[in-house]
Amino acid sequence: MKAGAPPTRRALMTSLAALSLTDTPRAAASTDRDGANAPASTVLVAYLSRSGNTRVVAGLIRRATRADVFEIRSAVPYPDEYLATVEQARQERDRGIEPALEVKAPDLGRYDTVYLGFPIWGETAPPLIRSFLSAHDLAGKTLIPFITHGGYGVGSSERVIAQHAPGARLRRSFVMQADQERQTMERVEGWLRTSAGAR
Repeated sequence: MKAGAPPTRRALMTSLAALSLTDTPRAAASTDRDGANAPASTVLVAYLSRSGNTRVVAGLIRRATRADVFEIRSAVPYPDEYLATVEQARQERDRGIEPALEVKAPDLGRYDTVYLGFPIWGETAPPLIRSFLSAHDLAGKTLIPFITHGGYGVGSSERVIAQHAPGARLRRSFVMQADQERQTMERVEGWLRTSAGAR
């Protein structure tokens, strides 16, 4: 981008998503106007995002539900290049490898509802999502996936979630083709409005 050129819509959306996620500490209680601790949230948004698309959805859910947020990260970062990341993820999937998490979500036991977000890598959930589900007990919790993809759909990802979180109350996934930021915002907000009454 040339110096002084106006920022692209993608850059603005990424900045908006980053702000909406960083104004509340990860998986921490919020505070009220007097500075006293407000009631701890019983909703967690846990997400994995490579390019920022899933982060946008996570930020919208967090704002609408006043949820705490936890970013799922690998202890060993994936390659920067997309195809190399997908190839590594495919090899991990085929070998049954669940890569180590950078850190586990703190105090997961206090959450009743977990929104779980991720992009599709190699036609399924990324190996890190299997790692997250294996590392955390979601039995009895409401688990609501939100999935972004590049045009090939969700593949086997919903089956992977069901297998790795058998004790969770699995709700219908929100699925969105990525790279459509304005449409993403409108659809997520509409979905949250209609799903609020279903809880």
